[in-house]
Amino acid sequence: MPRLACALVLSVLATGAVAQERIDTRGLTCAALRARVARDRTVILARSETTYETVHLDSGSCQQDETGAPAFEPSADVPSCWAGWRCTQRNSDSGQR
Repeated sequence: MPRLACALVLSVLATGAVAQERIDTRGLTCAALRARVARDRTVILARSETTYETVHLDSGSCQQDETGAPAFEPSADVPSCWAGWRCTQRNSDSGQR
């Protein structure tokens, strides 16, 4: 059984399927939130138990069919803290202009 568990762990690590930590923005000051994005370059920020998004240090982290948009997140001290960039589809037909 131990060999099976070891093989499973190795296969998960090899595929990169390790879950990234979600950081609750409401528990950090705006400065701490921005510092975390600067340090890690790409983070998953959660504004609630069910609402989260990936935020990047720079907009150049987006894919070719995406564009960078400012990511404003609620923090402990600022209701709309600029945290970095989120990627959105360039040809999105979401109805938003």
